[in-house]
Amino acid sequence: MVVVGSLNLDLVIGLARMPDSGETVFGERLDQHAGGKGLNQAVAAARLGVAVSMIGAVGSDAAGEFLRGVVTAEGIDDNGIAGLTGTSGTAVIEVDTGGANRIVVISGTNDLVTPAHVEATLAALADVAVVLTQGEVPLEAIEAAMAAGRARGAITILNPAPVRDYPESVYRHVDYVIPNEHEAAHLTGLPTDTTVDAFDAARALVARGAGCAIITRGGKGSVWASRNSTGSSDVFPVSPVDTVAAGDAFCGGLAAALAEGRDLPIALRWASAAGALATTVEGAVPSLPRRAAVEALVAAEGS
Repeated sequence: MVVVGSLNLDLVIGLARMPDSGETVFGERLDQHAGGKGLNQAVAAARLGVAVSMIGAVGSDAAGEFLRGVVTAEGIDDNGIAGLTGTSGTAVIEVDTGGANRIVVISGTNDLVTPAHVEATLAALADVAVVLTQGEVPLEAIEAAMAAGRARGAITILNPAPVRDYPESVYRHVDYVIPNEHEAAHLTGLPTDTTVDAFDAARALVARGAGCAIITRGGKGSVWASRNSTGSSDVFPVSPVDTVAAGDAFCGGLAAALAEGRDLPIALRWASAAGALATTVEGAVPSLPRRAAVEALVAAEGS
């Protein structure tokens, strides 16, 4: 499978509580991790045993060297990661003691990923089962990834985060669109407060052209709708310490399961287990679970 997306250096600030507007508070720690929604989702899939190639860009700085090193250490093909002049993507993440987070992203070289680079890299790959992308690279690159993936006969997945004005021309190339409930509300203008509301929002995204819309709802599980059917998936009970990258673990888990030929209900259980396990460890990449842990959790809850 192929992940087209961002690579960021994450600066994670731990603090007792989030500051109010204009307020200064003391932080308790500062950590640095590899991150970016693209890198997170690529690592999430790779740790589940799927062969992953990544397409993106890093800068001519120490962060770029560090990020590429993380990619190769995870066994991910980095031939599609361009090394460009400039600053690598950076994210400043605040995490309070309850596990809630706020994130500010500085795109850096992620904004320099081009459709031509995406198309050329995809064309050079021998086998592509799934193409997964997110909203942290330019819209033109996102659309190119989905269109080129569809042309290759791959399953195409869009995680529309952060929220942007995604044109319908993008949705027409998307087999699965995976927003969380807040993103779905922004994208559709519909409430997602109740399960019924969430199904309505999912159907609205399908009406824009997506084959299937999966809305993740945190502790309330997920719901999905396609043109002909609907369904839902429950969460796995865990004790969260940090919700950073939980959504990325879900997306990577779903993509990995679909790449292995699993049907949607089973793929959703894998995705939910991966997302749940990611909340039990601090950090983005450090929290992404291995296949054995996901299999164990799925088996335990199924018994």
